[in-house]
Order: sequence, then C-alpha cells, then structure tokens
Amino acid sequence: MNGAAIELLERAVEVSRQLVAAADRGDSQAVGYLDAERLQLLKSARRSAAALDGQGRELLQEVALLNDRAIGHLEHHRRIKGRELDMAAVGRRAVNAYARQAR
Repeated sequence: MNGAAIELLERAVEVSRQLVAAADRGDSQAVGYLDAERLQLLKSARRSAAALDGQGRELLQEVALLNDRAIGHLEHHRRIKGRELDMAAVGRRAVNAYARQAR
C-alpha cells in the first residue's frame, strides 16, 4: 500500500474519532458531515491503493471499530429521546384526563 493511501486512511481514523465524539454528544448534524468526509477519504484511499497491506487493514479495522462505537452512541441517544417522548405522551394524557374531570 502506498504512502498516500496510508495517509488517507490515517485521516479517516482521525475523522472517525471526531465522529464518535460528535455521536457521544448527540450532534447528528456533525455526525452526518463527518461521515460524508470519512466516506470520501475511504474512497480516495481505495482508488490510490491496489491492495491493502497489514497497516492498511489495521487502519480500516480501527475505522470499523470506531464506527461501531459511534453507532452505539447514536442508538443510546435515540433510546433516550424515545423515552422522553413516551414520558411527554404520558404527561399529555394525564393533563387531558385531569382537565376532563375538572369540568
């Protein structure tokens, strides 16, 4: 694997770390931007290298592991939002029930 491809993969790892941090914060806009940037880096690395060597495989594996962590963070935030919506719905139903009884 040539040096240019390694540099691109190293940058993809760095962007993946930023993506994990954004996912941990629940910043979906930043996640989308960083994911698009990372995709372009990975495509460029693929175009500039005929085959992956050991270092290239390790970098790709790190990107995959970081991606899994980011997905986990995003799923966690999704579940939190789901619980918040459920609680808001329970509250709305309670307010409506009390309002009907007060009439």
